[in-house]
Amino acid sequence: MPPTEEIVCTDEDCFLDIFENHYTYDVPDDFSVSELSCPVCGGTDCLERVEL
Repeated sequence: MPPTEEIVCTDEDCFLDIFENHYTYDVPDDFSVSELSCPVCGGTDCLERVEL
């Protein structure tokens, strides 16, 4: 089953607090949250993966 991860945006000016990223394919081992961007503010360095 493809992985799912929860990601938070830590930018104080962004109103999005958390979102889920659902992958539909096998993700390469070297893929990280830093390659994503916030769907609201567009930031990349403000995203952090939620560790459960």
